[in-house]
Amino acid sequence: MPAQVADLVLPSGASMYVMSALETSRELVRHSYYRYEFATVAVTHSLFALEHVLAERLATNEPLPVLIERATDAGLITAELAIELDRSRLLRDKLTQGAESSAALRPIRAIAMLRAVFDAVSLLLRPPAAAGATAAGLGGSQLGDGLARLWEDHLRALFPDGFRGVDLDGVDLVLLDAEVAGFVQRELKGGLGGSDIAGLWGCIADLDKIVPLINEEYCASYFAHLRTMARVAAAPYLVNAT
Repeated sequence: MPAQVADLVLPSGASMYVMSALETSRELVRHSYYRYEFATVAVTHSLFALEHVLAERLATNEPLPVLIERATDAGLITAELAIELDRSRLLRDKLTQGAESSAALRPIRAIAMLRAVFDAVSLLLRPPAAAGATAAGLGGSQLGDGLARLWEDHLRALFPDGFRGVDLDGVDLVLLDAEVAGFVQRELKGGLGGSDIAGLWGCIADLDKIVPLINEEYCASYFAHLRTMARVAAAPYLVNAT
């Protein structure tokens, strides 16, 4: 276990509160060799540090899923990293709701999720100039490259088994999946028109509503990825949507 967590290095420039939360999380997963449940607790505890840094960097006190989305839209963290962070957040929510137990994660999986938190905190603690470079990396042609990669990943993913024909809070999951796919394809082929932009933002609103309601891990991950892809596709049209 010491070798497994060796690359979980505390980020420089973090406050004592953040350093303490991350170090505690790292030690919890290290000791999950002796107590299996510590692996899950380690991931959920690390979210205290993540939420604190996000709130400080964005200068707003909002729920964690909103903070992750804002950081992604601002280019402070990558879309891929946001997906992994959202998985940790969904796990925390399931624990709160009693839908999961503290034995939900294997130690190796917990280490991967914890690494995402460490990486995100390090990115968020970068000076503004470096953050601007990260944001630029998600703009223009590179934004298109990121969307293309997300689209390729989506094409390889299977629709969640058992969720065809399922309606969550008035949203048909198959129809929502197809609508987002259509908008993304049109964006990749040349851009969205006015009605397309409104439709895509409507899909994002539906995804924001239904993702927290999904209790099955793969399905939650699938639609969290779909939401990230939709937000990346919509990013050039933030002004239009407003």
